[in-house]
Amino acid sequence: MAEQPTAHEPAATTDAAFLRALPKVELHLHIEGTLEPELMFALAQRNGVTLPWPDIAALRQAYAFVDLQSFLDVYYQGAAVLRHARDFYDLAWAYCERAAADGIAHTEIFVDPQTHTARGVSLDVVIDGLEGALADARSRWGITSAIIPCFLRHLSPEQAAQCYADCRRFGDRFVGFGLDSSERDHPPGAFAEVFAQLRADGYRAVAHAGEEGPAAYVREALEQLHVDRIDHGVRCLEDAALVRELAARAVPLTVCPLSNVRLGVVDRMSAHPLQRMLDAGLHVTINSDDPAYFGGYLGDNYAAVREAFALDRDSLSRLAANAIAASFADGARKAELTRALTSVTG
Repeated sequence: MAEQPTAHEPAATTDAAFLRALPKVELHLHIEGTLEPELMFALAQRNGVTLPWPDIAALRQAYAFVDLQSFLDVYYQGAAVLRHARDFYDLAWAYCERAAADGIAHTEIFVDPQTHTARGVSLDVVIDGLEGALADARSRWGITSAIIPCFLRHLSPEQAAQCYADCRRFGDRFVGFGLDSSERDHPPGAFAEVFAQLRADGYRAVAHAGEEGPAAYVREALEQLHVDRIDHGVRCLEDAALVRELAARAVPLTVCPLSNVRLGVVDRMSAHPLQRMLDAGLHVTINSDDPAYFGGYLGDNYAAVREAFALDRDSLSRLAANAIAASFADGARKAELTRALTSVTG
């Protein structure tokens, strides 16, 4: 049993300490979405890139997103500063520093190869930079990690197949593949062929579905892509039969609360469906998505839902345990993470 606050320790203080101590797993994190304005401008200067914003203040003003596409417009412009392995190293290292501060013990990061190869940046440059930072983070803080390349769904399935052909030469340096970018009018089923190939090759599969797209996209991702996890998935609640199936199969949903508020999926945190999802028995995990753009890293997301829904320690521990179970870490690492969680929660 976790210790209760003493008369000399305000609950808010001890709850914050408890949250920090939880060994966390992050499963929905776009590494390009961790590009903070200060680093973006520093890399732009280093690489001779002219950004469409005159300064950091103007860039932050551009963060008044109205939907997913308005965010993606800024996101892709910002990614243009990433040119060399050193840039990707600096990007991933900055994220790992924040991950360590948040108590993240394992992270599975998304990367969008097509965003970079379309600009003439080879996948080797991208991965060499990312892997260097992730290896150093493991040495320094013990953070384990995996890389999941994602196909951009606003591009064609044929382009996704070309991207996969480029990725296959990296072998087990990738744990799986995903599907992201603008969901509206881009059903996951269109990518069934490339997902069948990667699954046959032994890779795990995830896909964004049910954020801006309807609950039907969640079902498509399950039935046509045969994914192991659904990224976002909040609109599954629109289909009661789907909810029952997701709960019965314990399909993980990588929910990103602050992202959902910032992109207008919900208008405020108190209106987020997280509590209803938990009550329905869904295998929910908490993640930060694109934290540089959406106002918070993983610890901030945990704190936001704790406050909005008055989640107790058991509920917070359940969310952390869900993420461990949903990860693609091997059995030994999952056992380590579970022991670490038990040591905190009692």
